[in-house]
Amino acid sequence: MSNSKQLDYSGINFFDRDEFEAFILKLPAVTLVHQWGNASVGKVGGKIFALFSIWNEDDVWHVSFKCSDLSFDMLTNLEGVTKAKYLARAKWVDVSPQSELSAHDIGAYIVEAHRLIAAKLTKAKKQELGLDGEQFKRV
Repeated sequence: MSNSKQLDYSGINFFDRDEFEAFILKLPAVTLVHQWGNASVGKVGGKIFALFSIWNEDDVWHVSFKCSDLSFDMLTNLEGVTKAKYLARAKWVDVSPQSELSAHDIGAYIVEAHRLIAAKLTKAKKQELGLDGEQFKRV
């Protein structure tokens, strides 16, 4: 997870809508919309990378994000982390407030989700958004 190693997200409550939204809006070129039953949807270049939503069996607000294939396999084996409803085939996870993940881990995975999605944007779109740095190159 690229530049997230030196950052500390441990003081953030990602299961509080205001704190979740404030965090994702600090990432480069992010837009935030409320859609799909009032979910908070973080986008970069018009593409979704993170959600704060209630699409789950227990009717509790969860955090969902895109992750790599390896992270998806690893995270879905943890308590409180499941394959995201509607988005699992695209390697998204759904994290409950009771998950084993720390706030720092959740923050680092959201930063990585942003990077993964931004890296898939066209070169022109990345330049337009100021995301043409090395960390946003396709792998």
